[in-house]
Amino acid sequence: MPVRVAFVHTALVEVGPGADVAAPGAAITLALCGSWEHVPPCPLAAHHTGVEELGDQVRLRILFAAEPADELEVRDRITKALAAGVVTRPDGSTSEWALISTGAASVEPSEETHAVRLARG
Repeated sequence: MPVRVAFVHTALVEVGPGADVAAPGAAITLALCGSWEHVPPCPLAAHHTGVEELGDQVRLRILFAAEPADELEVRDRITKALAAGVVTRPDGSTSEWALISTGAASVEPSEETHAVRLARG
């Protein structure tokens, strides 16, 4: 049985006034799962996107659990989704942002319980 391990990816994006700060996280979900709604577990990587608003910037912290062999693919999909800078909602409206930075980080002690849950599926 495949074993999933927890990882963290971070990003900083710039958003416009009144922007939907959850939109970059939605783009990540689409990139990793193919849709916003699906039966658990997430097919490639169970994940959670934390959002911290910093004025016109948003810091994203993506906690994900994947098989170690899939880690780089997951990180690549996250980066490409954020670099695209746009997501289209089911109603046809869009949200836009600009990617400032992205990269790997470590699981924090405060995330360990959540990481274990994600790894279990």
